[in-house]
Amino acid sequence: MSYVFVSGRREEIGKLSAFRTSFGGQVLCNPSFCGTQLAINNHGNRLVVNSLLGRRVKTRTRETVVPEPDYRIPIVLLGVAGGLAYTENLVPAVPVGLLGLLLLVQATRVRFVFDDEALEVRIGDQLEESGENAFVGGKNRWKYSTFVNWEFWWPNFPILVYFKETQTKPEGQIHFFPIIFNGKQLYDVMVERAGPSKTSGPKES
Repeated sequence: MSYVFVSGRREEIGKLSAFRTSFGGQVLCNPSFCGTQLAINNHGNRLVVNSLLGRRVKTRTRETVVPEPDYRIPIVLLGVAGGLAYTENLVPAVPVGLLGLLLLVQATRVRFVFDDEALEVRIGDQLEESGENAFVGGKNRWKYSTFVNWEFWWPNFPILVYFKETQTKPEGQIHFFPIIFNGKQLYDVMVERAGPSKTSGPKES
């Protein structure tokens, strides 16, 4: 850290505002042209200039969270389908079994990625981009600042997560996802990044 003592005298040279130092009248570079950040404090008739040239300013960023997959819902559905098939109720057994199989596959590949500013849906352990949303269009990435509300059905044994955001369209876009992730991890990070939900809790103080 370097300190340079300069007098309070200031000259206007066109658009360049310059300070003349008390060391032989040398002109210091204007901060807007130097690309350096200056902290200036008054000390009587002098100014103390704290140069931060060459330093990186650290900003607070939150860690990226990827909730672990959870296979309970697909397993329950497949179990129900097996029970229906055992009792020869094949008509309901087929769609329930197909849904369970679909969710089982999705649980192995779909990931919710919560970075510092947004929730994004990505694919696989390599977190590849999921592309355009097949139903409403646009990228599967939504900033927390656009969230209007979100809910869990049901918090004790979460089945679905719902959220409404205004990024896709100003009047609000609703999204539903089966909870094929660790419910507690998902709930905790939603509260942290998007704020409390209206009915799932925790309540705002």
